[in-house]
Amino acid sequence: MRVHITLECTECHERTYLSSKNKRNNPDRVELNKFCPRDRKVTLHRETK
Repeated sequence: MRVHITLECTECHERTYLSSKNKRNNPDRVELNKFCPRDRKVTLHRETK
């Protein structure tokens, strides 16, 4: 049930992080606050297809 996802920064749109999630527990797109190396600050990252 766990699938690999890619996280994209909402400000610079760079795909920096890879993660996994359980589709049964989290059917919606995941949003996490992560460090963006391009902006050099913590920004919101969303799951992409």
